[in-house]
Amino acid sequence: MIVTPYHLNLVSGDAAQFLINVFHTIQFTITGVTVGMVYSLIALGFVLIWKSSGVANLALGQLVLLSSWFTYGMLVQAGLPLWLGFPLVILFSLALGWMIERFILRPLIAQPILSLITVTLGVAYFIEGAVSFIWPKSVAALPRLFPQEVVRIGTAVVSQEYLWAAAISLVLFILLSLYFKYNKMGVVMRATADDQLAIQACGIPVTKIFSRSWMFACALAAIGGILMSSIGGITFGLAETG
Repeated sequence: MIVTPYHLNLVSGDAAQFLINVFHTIQFTITGVTVGMVYSLIALGFVLIWKSSGVANLALGQLVLLSSWFTYGMLVQAGLPLWLGFPLVILFSLALGWMIERFILRPLIAQPILSLITVTLGVAYFIEGAVSFIWPKSVAALPRLFPQEVVRIGTAVVSQEYLWAAAISLVLFILLSLYFKYNKMGVVMRATADDQLAIQACGIPVTKIFSRSWMFACALAAIGGILMSSIGGITFGLAETG
């Protein structure tokens, strides 16, 4: 049975207010958990880089911002269909992660770790400046990615966008867990996080692990940026995600 405002009118005022509060709590809980899951997805990229190389990626928020605007460029400005635009965004993010590690961080691999962290701050400022130059708009919106119908739970109203974002985040968490548990490269990445010297002693190139970590981090930032932008639009406030 679906509880509607009409049904609430049939009960006493205190009971009706209690039910309304319960449904509002459910609504806020669902939206809060969804946003938290998307943030956790983005944060996982930060953890991957930190655990594998000890570098704190201070450009994480700017990577989210860049991927969101790049998605806007593909879907809105270039007019590409979703089935083509999204893979291009993911490929772009993977390539960007590889280039950052290969051409910016790897030449500094023997330098103090603080130098590498400072470089990521420079990357953050560069990305934010480039985004401001290419997309001078302060606000933009992506095309509707998910069904617009809402889900009603009593008097609570939950957008399907939140439910889809939560489902996608959950699926990605499961896939990544399986990857790090059963895939050979995933196991090596976990081992690198535990003991870099042991991995090097086994003859495994650690730089390859660093590169893979940056690629994963950028891809997760892209997916997180797309999910956040589909819910709240694209603003330069996304740079504060990291």
